[in-house]
Amino acid sequence: MTLTPLSWPELEALTNFQLDYENGPTNAQSSLRLFGQSAENIRIVLYRDRHAWCPYCQKIWLWLEERQIPYRIEKVTMFCYGEKETWYKQKVPSGMLPAVELDGQLITESDDILLALEQTFGRLTFSMVDPKVLPLRRLERLLFRAWCNWLCRSPMFPGQDQEGRRKFIQVVQQVEAALAATPGPYFLECFSTADVIFTPYVERMNASLYYYKGYSLREENAYFGAWFDAMETRLTYRGTQSDFHTHAHDLPPQMGGCYSNGDRQALANQQTVDEGDWFALPDVRYPEPEHAKEEALYRVIKHRHNIVKVNPANDQFFDQALRCALTSMMAGEICMPPQGSDQALRYLRDRINVPRDMSIYAAKHLRTALEKTAQAVGDRQGEPIPVRHRRDQNPLNFA
Repeated sequence: MTLTPLSWPELEALTNFQLDYENGPTNAQSSLRLFGQSAENIRIVLYRDRHAWCPYCQKIWLWLEERQIPYRIEKVTMFCYGEKETWYKQKVPSGMLPAVELDGQLITESDDILLALEQTFGRLTFSMVDPKVLPLRRLERLLFRAWCNWLCRSPMFPGQDQEGRRKFIQVVQQVEAALAATPGPYFLECFSTADVIFTPYVERMNASLYYYKGYSLREENAYFGAWFDAMETRLTYRGTQSDFHTHAHDLPPQMGGCYSNGDRQALANQQTVDEGDWFALPDVRYPEPEHAKEEALYRVIKHRHNIVKVNPANDQFFDQALRCALTSMMAGEICMPPQGSDQALRYLRDRINVPRDMSIYAAKHLRTALEKTAQAVGDRQGEPIPVRHRRDQNPLNFA
C-alpha cells in the first residue's frame, strides 16, 4: 500500500519536541542563556556567527556554557556566506568574530576574550596562563599548522601529499603522548580550558581529513578516540558539535580551499559523507537521543516556508516532495514523491547544517529520509555546493 503524504497539520501532530532555550541543554538556536539565573545578572554579550561554523566562536561559546555564566547572543553573518551587518562593522570595523561585550567593554580575539572572562569570573579548572596549559596551547597551534599544510595546499608534485600526511601524523603523535600522560581522557587530569582550546579545530580536523584525505583522526588514534568519547559525554559539547557533512563543505571558503588527495579511501569517504549511509560515519558515538526524529521534524516545520522558498524547484511541487520525505521519516517506509523531485530533495539534503538547524542524530535521520525519498524517483544530484563561498546559505533567508 502506498503512503499518502501527510499534511502539515498532520505532521505537526507527530512531534512534541521542546527545548528550553534559556535554561536547558546547550543549543545553537538560543539568543539568551540564563542557567536558572535572573536576566538582571547578565554582564556578557557574545557576538558569534549565525551558522555555528566559526571555530573561535565555538571556543568562547563552549567556555561560557561550561561555566554557566548568563549571557546574551547576537548572531552575525560570516563573510563566506553573506553580507556582514552594518551595525556590526560599526562596532567591530574588521568584522571579525567572535567578540564579547563584558560590562560594556568590547573585547575581540578569542584568547584575549578567554583571559578577560577568567579574570572576571574565574578559571575553568586551569587558567589560560597556567604552566600546565601554556605548552598545550603551543601544541594545539603546532597541530593546527600541520593540518593546514596538509589540507589546504594543492599538491604540486608527487609525494607532496604524503609529506603533508607524515608531518601531520608526527604532530598527532605528540598530542597522543600528551593525552597518554594524564590519568583520564582529557588533556589534563580533568576537563579544563585546555580541552576547550583544542575542541574547535580538532573537530574540524576529524571531519575534513576523513573527507579529503581518507584519514580518520578519531579511529586511527586511541587517545584522540578516547578524548572524543569523553567530550561527547558533555551536553555542553554536544550542543556545539557539528557533523562531517557540514564541516567538509563549510571549510573550503573559510580556509581558502581544501584539497582531496583522490585516493580510494578518500573517494569512498566522500561518497558516504555526501550520499550516505550517515549513520556509518565516525562523527559521533554517543547513544542516539530518543526524540531525534521528532527534533528533525520540528525544525523543518518551523522553517518550512523558507525551506520551500529557497529551493530551486517550484514551491508547490517541492512542498509535496518534502512532506513525502517527512512522512517517510516518521512512518519508516517510503512515501512516493512527485516524479522529478529527486534533485530538489537532494538540494535540501546537502544544505542541512549541524548544529545551526538541528543536532547530529536529527540531521542523520532527515538526510536519510530525503535521500531514500529521492532514490524512489531518480539519481540526479542537487545543485552543487559552492567551494569559493557559501552564499547558498545566506542567513537572510532564515532571519
